[in-house]
Amino acid sequence: MANTPITVAYGDGIGPEIMDATLRILREAGARIAPEVIEIGEKVYLRGNTSGIEPSSWESLRRTRVFLKAPITTPQGGGFKSLNVTTRKTLGLYANVRPCVSYSPYVETKHPNMDVVIVRENEEDLYAGIEYRLSPQVTETLKLITRPGTEKIVRYAFEYARRHGRKKVTCFTKDNIMKMTDGLFHKVFDQIGVDYPDIEKEHWIVDIGAAKMADTPEIFDVIVMPNLYGDILSDVAAQIAGSVGLAGSANIGTGAAMFEAIHGSAPRRAGQNLANPSGLLLGAVLMLVHINQPDIAGRVHNAWLRTIEDGVHTYDIFDDRVSKHKVGTKEFAAAVVARLGQLPEKLKAVHYVEAPPEAPQAAVTADARTVEIRVDGIDVYVAWPSADPNTLAAKVAPASGDGLKLTMISNRGVKVWPEGFAETFCTDSFRCRFTAEGGTTVAKTIALLARVDALGIEIVKTEGLRTFDGQPGYSLAQGQ
Repeated sequence: MANTPITVAYGDGIGPEIMDATLRILREAGARIAPEVIEIGEKVYLRGNTSGIEPSSWESLRRTRVFLKAPITTPQGGGFKSLNVTTRKTLGLYANVRPCVSYSPYVETKHPNMDVVIVRENEEDLYAGIEYRLSPQVTETLKLITRPGTEKIVRYAFEYARRHGRKKVTCFTKDNIMKMTDGLFHKVFDQIGVDYPDIEKEHWIVDIGAAKMADTPEIFDVIVMPNLYGDILSDVAAQIAGSVGLAGSANIGTGAAMFEAIHGSAPRRAGQNLANPSGLLLGAVLMLVHINQPDIAGRVHNAWLRTIEDGVHTYDIFDDRVSKHKVGTKEFAAAVVARLGQLPEKLKAVHYVEAPPEAPQAAVTADARTVEIRVDGIDVYVAWPSADPNTLAAKVAPASGDGLKLTMISNRGVKVWPEGFAETFCTDSFRCRFTAEGGTTVAKTIALLARVDALGIEIVKTEGLRTFDGQPGYSLAQGQ
């Protein structure tokens, strides 16, 4: 069989060491791969490339469509963008899959029966990376949740559960507060869940869900959630299972995929033959399944399980009560190679099968019809150095006209005019809401902005107020 081309990046910090160990194990196991090596990360950033990746490396990724990536270091500050986020979004890797499994008693854990898979939306939410500084005191980031993006990740979670014999899919959101963004995620989960009557489904508010996952993870099976929650809670899940250092990750798109460890580059441990390669190795196992080499994936994974079971451990998981040999990165890789072809005796052996074609990402047709949209007004964000909203109201109210009227001023989402409370703390950035009873036009809102500007008020940004089929497409201020 022909070797599958893959793109490999050795990364920064401990990256080169754990990649060498991983590729050695894959070669010895008979993996049918043809690696193409690219340079990414800190050195590329420091050459002045704010994305951390050169155009020639993109050419390799677009050619192979499979990326095995060691951890990288993103320099602090200076406008450097996260390469992980850039790669995921550029290649359309919408699903981040992180199995979090306990290996008791060989790796210490309070949850010996934990076997949870986190399916994290990978492209939008707060990780859209759209941020602004509105005033000397206030910064902003935009949270984007889309129906198509949510449909893709929710359907992927259900398909993953069905394909892997999982019984339940749980959705985590915070839609009791973010009723429109997280509310949409929850709504789509409920709509798509109808197509999977064979799978149990449930929804938790993310804070109590996270607490329950940390306390009783065995009640969960597959958990799907928006990007930020998934990023945080997959690390939590990996750690309570035993160690973040043992967790691998798959980033799946319709035409490409990236595989990695979930931990960072740990520069303080670099070059010392200390690092545990397990996270990257288990990410590579997910890669082998993805490129339809399930025989090699099982061979590697079972050898790794036997190594853990035999007490051959790197420093990060070494425990005198169960460990027998403390080894370095190279020695751990050699131990796994020596056990290729063996099965664990006490831990559960794994068996992989060829992955079927991805299920089509069918749209939820209930909301695909034509929507009647009406312009209700505009929110005008202004920089106002005084903390007194009443002074601002007196200054900006004369801009009202053409049916648009100043109806509310808020600060950090809290209504401070009219009838605001003196106890409410205010910064130097205010939102002035102008609305028109029965609707208005975009042209009239633009004319309003000219009037606000003529009053000498500094406009920072605006947001249109629209209704969709009579339902407001904007939230009320707290206290409104």
